[in-house]
Amino acid sequence: MSFQVQIRQVGASISVQTGETILAAALRQGVSYPHGCQSGNCGACKSRLLAGDVELSPYSEFALSAQERADGLILACRAVPWQDSQVAWLDADESIVHPRRQMQCRVARTQDVTHDIRRLWLDVESGGPFVFSAGQFAKVTFAGQPTRDYSMANRPDQPQLQFHIRHLPGGRTSGHVAGALKVGDPVQVEGPFGTSYLRELHTGPILALAGGSGLAPILSIVETALAKGMQQPIELYFGVRAERDVYHQQRLSKLTARHANLTAHTVLSEPSGETTRPTGFVHQFVRARRRDFDGCKAYLAGPPPMVEAASEMFTAGGMLPRDIHADAFYTEAEKAELETVT
Repeated sequence: MSFQVQIRQVGASISVQTGETILAAALRQGVSYPHGCQSGNCGACKSRLLAGDVELSPYSEFALSAQERADGLILACRAVPWQDSQVAWLDADESIVHPRRQMQCRVARTQDVTHDIRRLWLDVESGGPFVFSAGQFAKVTFAGQPTRDYSMANRPDQPQLQFHIRHLPGGRTSGHVAGALKVGDPVQVEGPFGTSYLRELHTGPILALAGGSGLAPILSIVETALAKGMQQPIELYFGVRAERDVYHQQRLSKLTARHANLTAHTVLSEPSGETTRPTGFVHQFVRARRRDFDGCKAYLAGPPPMVEAASEMFTAGGMLPRDIHADAFYTEAEKAELETVT
């Protein structure tokens, strides 16, 4: 018995025998599939599973992290299909692996940017250097509090780490940050994690959508792209409920004034009074402005409903799933509910 596995870059399918890995079958049939150790230790054959189902033999977490596996990545040298499938090996800027660091940091500065979002600056005191790609996140632990995932808001070339932390009702960690955290407090940071990072080899338009504190990784992505001299059109869309949730407008205005290829829009979904800003859901505002998503890459960060609605809109408009890079911000309660459902 065999299964057909389509390889996107090849434009054709290979036949994979029962118990055979995708990489072994590809090499047997003359396909120049990127690979290295062939034993699940190097990550050179890391690929995206676009359709179908595979079983992964044991492999090193260095080659494929748990987060990458959850994001739909596999190792072709460990992947045994259970049905007809479709895969794509990662492009050069999709296979970035940074050293995992466990760092001791200290709060250098704090700033309340809205009624419920606090911006933090952290100095790295030991465990560095911390190398990450714009858009990634870290596991952050404040003294005596549960560890939480927060995206870096700074560019990777900036020495101080920045985070935007929203105070969630009943949130233990976010409540600590909002009410008790002080300059000088110690903080543990582990990372980086995540695959929703800037693809620097991409030359087509960039659509960057942020909801609430999801502006943190989106700013990191956009500012990094501009700092690296990426010349394609970059469209930043920031969606919040009402005027009191808006922040960093002066910063965005300065960026658009300095960079002709950047446009930025802030959209209110539930304005409390009259406003000159666009209103409605942010993804619908994007759709009203742009009908053609050909050649675009989308970066999404924010509440799950926003990320899901925008992703569905982009795919319905012809954008390939591999060009949608998303981080949905689930609360701990939402994560627990998802685990109960699954």
